[in-house]
Amino acid sequence: MAVVTLNHQSPQRVAIVGAGMLGLATAWFLQEEGVEVTVLDRTGVAAGSSWGNAGWLTPGLATPLPEPAVLKYGVRAVISPASPVYVPVTANRRLLSFLVRFARNSTMTQWRQAMAALVPINSLALESFDLLRDGGVSAPTHDAESFIAAYRTPAEREVLLDEIKHIRASGQELEFDVLTGDEAQAIEPSLSPAIGAGIRLRGQRFISPSEYVESLAEAVRERGGRIVSGVQIDAIKDKGDHVLVAREAYDAVVIASGAWLNDLARPFGVKIPVQAGRGYSFTIPIERVPAGPVYFPSQRVACTPAGDRLRVAGMMEFRPADAGLDTRRIEAIVDAARPLLRGAELGSRRDEWVGARPCSPDGLPVVGRTKSERVYVAGGHGMWGITLGPATGRLLAETMTTGVLPSQLAPFDPLR
Repeated sequence: MAVVTLNHQSPQRVAIVGAGMLGLATAWFLQEEGVEVTVLDRTGVAAGSSWGNAGWLTPGLATPLPEPAVLKYGVRAVISPASPVYVPVTANRRLLSFLVRFARNSTMTQWRQAMAALVPINSLALESFDLLRDGGVSAPTHDAESFIAAYRTPAEREVLLDEIKHIRASGQELEFDVLTGDEAQAIEPSLSPAIGAGIRLRGQRFISPSEYVESLAEAVRERGGRIVSGVQIDAIKDKGDHVLVAREAYDAVVIASGAWLNDLARPFGVKIPVQAGRGYSFTIPIERVPAGPVYFPSQRVACTPAGDRLRVAGMMEFRPADAGLDTRRIEAIVDAARPLLRGAELGSRRDEWVGARPCSPDGLPVVGRTKSERVYVAGGHGMWGITLGPATGRLLAETMTTGVLPSQLAPFDPLR
């Protein structure tokens, strides 16, 4: 059931802190309602986790990050630099507190509850990209001609088949085919002979994330929006009848600053921590670029076509958002991918990147109004900020302009 805010007045001028997918999608959908928007970013468009993301548009796989499988890694595994889920030994109390809460949510009961909360917004994901396309965003979304999850053995494949069973039981649509290794290689020749089993997912898409977000930014500008780079926002001041952001007055502000969300949102009652879950990627030449995404779930390595190259991404590294790129993580991804890809020139890497994906301890986004009626937040999507960015911006814009909280956003209350 939607929640209505009484005596609500739609804002006329809104500042948005963050020029990634979430911030720009929110700006675009606010413009649809006639709102004047200014997007502020400390670095620039798509400079954060939007740039080197795998670029999957996979609502069928948009599941809570805390899951029972995470607990199976064990302490020795997660402190290994080669582990796909890496947690360095630390005395940082904030990170330790986050990890404890994350572990408590990594149960099947909690996963089911979080998954049920994600299904309604997942169902809006692809149609929200279609709305952007129909409204003039020129960068394409690509239908995945093939989307293969590949494994060495049929036994390894059982983990995803079991997860798909739970995903579908939650009400999330996801069509798939079970493949032998030979069938997977016939569909996708970039898979090596080491692949002995696979799953083909249907109905998914992908994008070039940096190209798409730049195109979205251009659409916001063309409709009169301002995008200002090089602006460091240290505080937001609620003055009762307006908010001050970078010394300018606005009717409302949206904090969409990714892994840095808490810095600005904490004074407005947002206590749920948003932690950087850093991902790495690079691009390589490959003899035959896949027709769609290729996923190696056991190694947590995601591959996506990137023009005439292949983007290879992986890792979930819980470290400070501003920490530098750790070459050991890149090498770990290379070592994991090398035996599984055919014709891949992993020594000819370009575009090496690390980005801070904003993760919440319960696996749910943090979206909606804070204690201030003029301050809103949008973040905490973990690995699904690209997939769910437009749907989130669409629903948040509706909330801000109508005073009606759509039922799809209710589980993501920033004050929970």
